[in-house]
Formats: sequence, C-alpha cells, structure tokens
Amino acid sequence: MRKKVQRHLKKAGYIIYKETLIDAKEHLWTFIGAFLGIGLIGFISSYYLPVSDYIFVIGSFGASSVLIYGAINSPLAQPRNLIGGHVISALVGVTVYKFIPAELWLTSALSVALAIIAMQMTKTLHPPGGATALIATVGSPKIHALGYFYVLSPVLSGVLILFLVALVCNNATSHRSYPKNKQWYKFWLRKY
Repeated sequence: MRKKVQRHLKKAGYIIYKETLIDAKEHLWTFIGAFLGIGLIGFISSYYLPVSDYIFVIGSFGASSVLIYGAINSPLAQPRNLIGGHVISALVGVTVYKFIPAELWLTSALSVALAIIAMQMTKTLHPPGGATALIATVGSPKIHALGYFYVLSPVLSGVLILFLVALVCNNATSHRSYPKNKQWYKFWLRKY
C-alpha cells in the first residue's frame, strides 16, 4: 500500500513539474498574440482619434488577452465566449446605466451581476465580460456619451480584432490550436 501511495505521489510530482516547465515557444507566441492584439486596437484608435480620446483600449481586453493567447484551450477563451460574453455584457452595462445613472454603486453592482447571469444563460461566460459591463457604468463621460454605440465600438470591434489575431497567432505552429473546436461557428447556432 505504501509503495502504491509513493508511486502516485511521484507521478503527481512529475505532472506538476512538467506543467511548470518553461516552454519558450509557447511564451513567444503568447507574447506575439497579446502584443499584436492590443497593439492593433491601440494603433487603430490612435490613428483615428486624438490621444485624449483613447477610449477604444478598454481594460477588459487585457484580461481577454490572457485567456485567448495564454490559456487557449480554456472553455472561457473560445470564440463564442469571447465575442458573446463581451457583447452581452456591454449591452447589459449600457442598459443598466441608462436606467439608473445617478447611483453609481447600485449601477456598478447591478450591471456586473446581471451580465454574469446573462452570460450564464446564453452559455457565453467570459470573465472579462464582467469588466466590460462595469466599464460601461463607471467609465468616463466619453464612454457614457457613446451609449449603445459602446457595444459596437470599442467592444465588438476590439473583440473581433483580438479574435482575428488569436486565429493567426494561435494556429501559426503545429503545437498550438485555436479554437479548441475547429467548427466554432456551429456553436453560434446551437440552441440554448
């Protein structure tokens, strides 16, 4: 019995050790993807807008980058979750802010909580989506002035840029594959 336990401990130790090894190629492609994704959004927005209007690089895109470039096999990083989670959360955040603009504490809490429920109901759970909803409520006056346009740009346009970069960078080598299911477009069609 003791040898069996030791063998399992040794096997577990090897697995943990193997998982923590540094894979330079993996880290390089993660870096390239995140750099290009965020860089393209920033470049496009700075090209079309003055630096003072730099509202198209929202914080939740950084968190999405961690998932879609660094944890590409996570269910939360898949296209349906990435795109749907951000768009649904942005819609919820803008809607809540339109109904309750004066009470920031209530608007913030309500937008995040409702966004999570909406993502769960639509099977598009993407943790950075909560931040997207929160940004819609606590963002600058420029964000508030966008209204529902916030959903299209910066959210949808930015997420699509991140997604396209993820498709290129995460499939550039044979040891990375994104999305997990190559028929990802069929997920948009499945029933809830």
